[in-house]
Amino acid sequence: MQKTAFHRLAIVNRGEPAVRLLHAVHEVRAETGADLATIALYTEPDARSMFVRQADDRYLLGPATFVDPRDGQRKSKYLDYEALEQALRATRADAAWVGWGFVAEHPAFADLCDRLGITFIGPSGEVMRRLGDKIASKLLAESAGVPVAPWSGGPVETVDQAREHAQRLGYPVMIKATAGGGGRGIRSVRDESGLAEAFASARSEALKSFGDDTVFLEKRVDGARHVEVQVIADADGTTWAVGVRDCTIQRRNQKVVEEAPSPALDEALDAELRVAAVRLAKAAGYR
Repeated sequence: MQKTAFHRLAIVNRGEPAVRLLHAVHEVRAETGADLATIALYTEPDARSMFVRQADDRYLLGPATFVDPRDGQRKSKYLDYEALEQALRATRADAAWVGWGFVAEHPAFADLCDRLGITFIGPSGEVMRRLGDKIASKLLAESAGVPVAPWSGGPVETVDQAREHAQRLGYPVMIKATAGGGGRGIRSVRDESGLAEAFASARSEALKSFGDDTVFLEKRVDGARHVEVQVIADADGTTWAVGVRDCTIQRRNQKVVEEAPSPALDEALDAELRVAAVRLAKAAGYR
């Protein structure tokens, strides 16, 4: 994110995220008198939604969905880059806020904003790619002195390689896709008898879901907690860990409940996690 002033903020989201952002902007304006207008990008079903009515300006993206010509799949209009670019140009937006979901974790959208000279409120496309690739991010974490679970140390291309790494790590192991998320491209392997099938299945699902069948192996940690650290940074690289949340309750490798603070952490471990998260963010160049 570049350190520049902006005055017309496009909201590339809908519903609760958009409303929460609008409330935050209203508070900032009330406290500082900032000259900051909000622009709701909305679809036809949301024409009378609260976030559309509360925004200072609004732009109709069109129907709720579109057919992506790249793969023929019907997707949310908030993923239509052509429509989003047209909206950003037409509304004279000089900043874009994405919240979570939709294009929030798409490096291509951050790149689009950069190309248009618009401030993207979030990390650069380069940083997203660096941290979004699990293999690259684990290597980065290791170089920054951040502890990681024992793993293959890089991509695993064949079943024979997977077998060698699994024997070294010790069963049970996890096979994980380096790309994407949402619990896809992940398989748990208890012993060698299930390795070949799980390896092929994980790669196939990863290719179908993310267009990339690269996988790696990781030692499975039973009884572990899934704990995340929320990190923010300013344009100068000053970084803060602002919260820790426990996302252990999951279904099909997808979070169901997020609890903050984590009931499983004592004060010392909580602090250790925060320090490690900040160290990783700085190593990635997160802004």
